Amino acid sequence: MNTLSVVMIPLAGTAIGSLMVFLVIKKINQKIEKALLGFAGGVMVAASIWSLIIPAIDMSPGYGKLSWLPAVVGLWAGIALLLITDKAADYLEKKSIVTLRGKGLSHTGMMLLAIVIHNIPEGMAVGVSCAGALQGDTGVTMAGAMALAVGIGIQNIPEGAIVSMPLYTAGLSKSKSFFYGVMSGIVEPIGAVLTILLAKLILPLLPYLLSLAAGAMLYVVAREIIPDINRGKHSLTGLLGAGLGFSTMMILDVALG
Repeated sequence: MNTLSVVMIPLAGTAIGSLMVFLVIKKINQKIEKALLGFAGGVMVAASIWSLIIPAIDMSPGYGKLSWLPAVVGLWAGIALLLITDKAADYLEKKSIVTLRGKGLSHTGMMLLAIVIHNIPEGMAVGVSCAGALQGDTGVTMAGAMALAVGIGIQNIPEGAIVSMPLYTAGLSKSKSFFYGVMSGIVEPIGAVLTILLAKLILPLLPYLLSLAAGAMLYVVAREIIPDINRGKHSLTGLLGAGLGFSTMMILDVALG
């Protein structure tokens, strides 16, 4: 039961952040919308660096001077994954196989995908800590695993908000936007449980998975968010929002370890 409660903490943070959608009005002022979009981009860039790339490098001491290799390989794998997804969406749209780009859901859909990919290795990191605590001879305690989960849960609060609120402004109801916001975090406890069960197999791949998630998030920021911030009026507001989002996430990541 202690392990189950630990692996559910990050999802709780995502749910709290997703609740923010119930505080917004239907028609958001364009200036506020640019600020929120910039904030989302800043959060994603900071999370890519401090939550994903740096830990991936720290987990690769066995590579010696090539400890950067898993991070670089994973980063480009994440970029390639999102690029293929983007091109596949364009192809399906052109062939009228399915409508994916309507009603302003393009960048919000890509952002949702990137957040989901980012959440998988975070859940696995919690799973690794829990597996170490359950094994008993690794120096990792369940209290330490809980501290990590709480840290990730607090970091997930702004991430839940940047999923649910854009979905609402793009046309979904508040309840559906909240639901999808929460569902973006459901992969964390799933990833944690699978990692606990398969710890010896998954652990060597974790640096690659962390940096893969970083590559996916950076792709979305560069491909979708930055162009949207600079399109039309209030680009400076978007830039300030990006700085605020980056600094907020950086403080959370560094302060909470």
